Amino acid sequence: MKKSEYKVHIVGAGISGLIAAQVLEKSGYHPVIIESEDSCGGRVKTDQIGGYAIDHGFQVLLTSYPAAKQYLDFNRLALQEFLPGATIFEDGKQKIIGDPLRDLSLLWPTITANIGSFSDKRKILKLNQILKKTTIHEIFEEREQTTVSFLEDFGFSNKIIHQFFKPFFTGIFLEENLQTSSRMFKFVYKMFGDGNAAIPKLGIGEITNQLVSALDHTSFIYNTRVEKVAEGTILTTEGKEIESHFTIIATEPSFVIPNLKNQQITWKSCDTLYFETKDRVIHKPLIGLIPHKETLINNICYPTVLQPNTISGKELLSVTVVRSHNLSETELIAKVTAELAEHCSIQVDRFIKRYDISHALPDITNLQYEMLPSETRLTPTIFIAGDQQLNGSLNAAMISGERAAMGVIDALENGIVIEELTSDSI
Repeated sequence: MKKSEYKVHIVGAGISGLIAAQVLEKSGYHPVIIESEDSCGGRVKTDQIGGYAIDHGFQVLLTSYPAAKQYLDFNRLALQEFLPGATIFEDGKQKIIGDPLRDLSLLWPTITANIGSFSDKRKILKLNQILKKTTIHEIFEEREQTTVSFLEDFGFSNKIIHQFFKPFFTGIFLEENLQTSSRMFKFVYKMFGDGNAAIPKLGIGEITNQLVSALDHTSFIYNTRVEKVAEGTILTTEGKEIESHFTIIATEPSFVIPNLKNQQITWKSCDTLYFETKDRVIHKPLIGLIPHKETLINNICYPTVLQPNTISGKELLSVTVVRSHNLSETELIAKVTAELAEHCSIQVDRFIKRYDISHALPDITNLQYEMLPSETRLTPTIFIAGDQQLNGSLNAAMISGERAAMGVIDALENGIVIEELTSDSI
């Protein structure tokens, strides 16, 4: 049987599924991706609304991600980079803190900012240097503890933890108390130190578009939800059975594998709201943080400080809310608008769009960086992928998709015997 004749299906057209398809194609297979929505990308999408590129939630690409460097063409993405720092809204003022070793313009603002102590700032530089010398694999072999306990053990003061680390990493980990594994903190911190946070010129969805454009022999079945995956078959919610020699589940497997129902993953959620304003109060390419316990807003960003502004005289503002709430959309917009005025002196002209992202990040422990292709195998013909298998990052999504595809290839090319794989079944 020719490689292209094997029926290899991928459930889910997110980043993991797209990478899996690319790896399979390069080995001569012609996979089929089944996607419940009408387009690819999962959480990595961009809408075009009123001339603005609006991402499904505020997201950045860390250019030092090893898998991203392997699978993405950064030049084609036309990445727009943030400065290595943040602006903090406190006491009616903006205070900038950043890495002056990477951008000298941040030296004086960081020295004069009343954010933490001088000792804290020395410790930040020390942590940067330690992590530069530490490999990713060493990080993921270290003992796990919470991020906040690691910061305290390292000697950071409560002041800088609450003013900088908590609001900054709350926006990344999507949880307020920094209970996320110290492995993830060190990994992300190292990635920030080794590269840049960036957004493609036309939005984060360009990552998805580039991965899709690289596929020449992959078929897509859209608007089709999978109910169950079993050996040799895929059942859709409409009752259609699809014959499949091998299946990669690039979504949460507990939804489609009956005996995994008790292993369902808990997901972290967030809200991202977009507004239009007449001008911007952050004039450098920096993320804005609001380190106040009582506010809903965690961080803000002007994508138009990076992207071309297509609306003359107007600015696009994204606002991320991590804290849980029971507000209606109208109440949420009113509360966020009031907080923007109070803490940031921002007057919004109009509300554009809200993204209520219930499955933003997997809430997992015992975080890993790598996995063997064999570790993605659930049954002889069913494999699993997705960032939830490793550490909840774009990098992890790519690695897990690659490993699952390698697992299928290894099974097909190294002697696995499946009786139903005959030419008569094609």
